[in-house]
Amino acid sequence: MGMFKTAEEFEKVIVGFFNLVADTPLIADKLLKSKMIIRFKYSDPDLIVVIDCSGDKAEVRPHDTDTKEIVEMTMSADIAHRFWFGMVNLTKALTRKEMVAKGPIPKVLKLLPAIKPSYAMYPQYLDANGFEQYNITKAYKPPTA
Repeated sequence: MGMFKTAEEFEKVIVGFFNLVADTPLIADKLLKSKMIIRFKYSDPDLIVVIDCSGDKAEVRPHDTDTKEIVEMTMSADIAHRFWFGMVNLTKALTRKEMVAKGPIPKVLKLLPAIKPSYAMYPQYLDANGFEQYNITKAYKPPTA
């Protein structure tokens, strides 16, 4: 079993964070320019979340299985959680199959600079919203060179 015991628990964390990102102009404006629709398929626990940047506002829709995505990203909840701390290199995770992407991967990679500010936001969001037990940065020590 992973860090999140239930899908409901993971959904509260990740959907709340995605909504924060969608409401942060520094990030959302760049995502909206991409016109990307991304479906995230998480496992352990299972959850589907669509982030639709094709309109005037980024929309976060949990359990959306109807919207046609441009990119589908599949990963465990734990990998996603570590990613938002900046602890998972997307290219390496794709190579190692820790994340599986379907769709135009170069477009996904182009979004990395746009979402970079969210790495600092994630631990702050966890602490500010009663999810401090998930803030793994308090114990994380980056490897030295």
